[in-house]
Amino acid sequence: MKLILNADVPNLGAPGDIVEVKDGYGRNYLLPRKLAVVATRGAEKQVEQIRRAQKSREIRDLGHAQQVDSQLRNINVTVPAKAGDTGRLFGSITPAQVVDAVKAAGGPLLDKRSIDVPGHLKTLGKHQVQVRLHPEVTTELPIAVVAS
Repeated sequence: MKLILNADVPNLGAPGDIVEVKDGYGRNYLLPRKLAVVATRGAEKQVEQIRRAQKSREIRDLGHAQQVDSQLRNINVTVPAKAGDTGRLFGSITPAQVVDAVKAAGGPLLDKRSIDVPGHLKTLGKHQVQVRLHPEVTTELPIAVVAS
């Protein structure tokens, strides 16, 4: 099955890449999650548009990634969440909530797919999340989960 990737897929390719995958992997994983579209002649013409849109959101190079890393190290990120009396959250902290908290703290705009939340954060307190800024730059971001 020939597909055009919409997002970065580990061990497969970057947005805008045209890849050949097994039918089941494409039909059952990539297409339902909107990570790829079927490569038709019309869709192949949109590859350049997909690449331009991704470039506007991504970190440009290693130097820019290191700059964003230093910005992340200098901010205090607080994620508000609803919690019970025992300090257990109603739900868990998602990467989208972390991105919103970083933006609210005055940090750089991040892509939620670049944030790895370890397991499920379901308690109040201080936690570490991993942010993949570039293939060579990964940083640990301390976050404080507080009751709202």
